[in-house]
Amino acid sequence: MVDEFKHLRIEDNGTYIICYLSNPPTHTFTATGVSEVHRFLTTIEDRSDLRVLAFTGAGEDVFIKHYEVGELADTAEKNLQSKESQDDPRELHAFHKMLLRLRDLEAIVVAGINGNTAGGGCEFSLGCDLRIMADGDYHIGLPETSVGILPGAGGTQRLSRLIGSSRALDLILHAKLLTPSEAHDLGIVNELIKKDTFLEDLKLYCEDLSNRAPIALRQVKKIIHQGLDMSLEESLLLEQEAFGVTMNSKDAANAMRSLLNSEDNIENVAKFEWKGE
Repeated sequence: MVDEFKHLRIEDNGTYIICYLSNPPTHTFTATGVSEVHRFLTTIEDRSDLRVLAFTGAGEDVFIKHYEVGELADTAEKNLQSKESQDDPRELHAFHKMLLRLRDLEAIVVAGINGNTAGGGCEFSLGCDLRIMADGDYHIGLPETSVGILPGAGGTQRLSRLIGSSRALDLILHAKLLTPSEAHDLGIVNELIKKDTFLEDLKLYCEDLSNRAPIALRQVKKIIHQGLDMSLEESLLLEQEAFGVTMNSKDAANAMRSLLNSEDNIENVAKFEWKGE
């Protein structure tokens, strides 16, 4: 894959990709960065071989510092001058559309949080399927109320879905920043990784996921995300349909037969040679 981006560096490892987010010296997310992620997603959305996409920060000790405050301040001042919002409230912002594209991507999306992240950076990580974080002297959170705004890139909705409304309210209203350990204890971060071996362990994490049953992983991601907005009965029908998809795959038939014919337990079957068919 040819690198044609200013704020992204792409490392294509076949079944998984590492996308390094870069905007020195501020390490903030900008409208240009959002646009580039959209362009990048367009190049990979139809790749049947891609199983995992991971984002991490190109800078040292920082994932995404936050969304560029200067851009937000400019927008606020323009709104005051015109006395009207410049954005159509019925049209989702490009940032929202970007995270929805990550949700709908068939590949599993991992946020490799290699350092500090707040505001829009934290919201970006919440828009990923999984989050792993370096266990260092770092912080993560949504402190927007400290400057008179609120998390406007999905933070209020995704954090409350992830850890419950009461905990999300407490964190957001008090503009709390969490240590990696605190974020892990709350379930915001799935796994903590040693700072000194973060990139190496991130790649191992992606390799492990990419070596698992691709049809099953795609279906699990789809039905969990879609089922959140359904009644239990509707989501059970969705699960039933997805189960049928996996049961009609050669991978599942061969893996289950292999388990019956071996002395391995089911945990070791994850190492089966999956063909994605």
